[in-house]
Amino acid sequence: MNRIRAHHIEIFAIILTVLGKFLFMDYLNWRFPFVLSASALWMAYIVYRRKKMPGIIQHWGFRKNNFIKVLKMVLPFGVAAVIAFFSIGAWQGTLNITWHILPVLLFYPLWGTIQQFLLIALVAGNLNESKNKLNKHLIVLFTAILFAVVHYPSFWLIGGTFVLAIFYGYIYLKEKNLYILGIFHGWLGALFYYTVLNRDPFYEIFGKLLNL
Repeated sequence: MNRIRAHHIEIFAIILTVLGKFLFMDYLNWRFPFVLSASALWMAYIVYRRKKMPGIIQHWGFRKNNFIKVLKMVLPFGVAAVIAFFSIGAWQGTLNITWHILPVLLFYPLWGTIQQFLLIALVAGNLNESKNKLNKHLIVLFTAILFAVVHYPSFWLIGGTFVLAIFYGYIYLKEKNLYILGIFHGWLGALFYYTVLNRDPFYEIFGKLLNL
């Protein structure tokens, strides 16, 4: 699989994933089956490309050599975001922290890493390395808009993910590390649901399965 063909396949697969999100998560409310299936398929693709092209996953950002460096870059943003979430939640009266947040904090980073892989590594990364290379600021803006649109119709999520993607875009183009971006995406996303949105993703996904 040559690089250009791989990029085209990746973009097509990302489009299908986004359309699947709107259909299965938003319309049919099949959150768990969709997240599980999408995660499994994309992880299978990562394993496949790793076998076919050694070094590709490190190039994408699945690397540990700059873990601490990127952590120091992202940590202040994460702390500021958490303070903002709790402040907004207290102002709105939407703070809803229960024990359900614990498994979400544990497992959501995996889904967050998949999302960062799709939107940041494959979209922003491929655009940055394309033959007709775009301006870095345009790449970050386009990726942020796309990431925000994917989270329609929640305007809080649209705004929050837009800001997150702007920050993440610049971080990624400077220092690729999907582990840090994915972990913080999962943790910040979980806290965002339980503070700003007054929603319980654990119940939304597992409530019917566990008869909660």
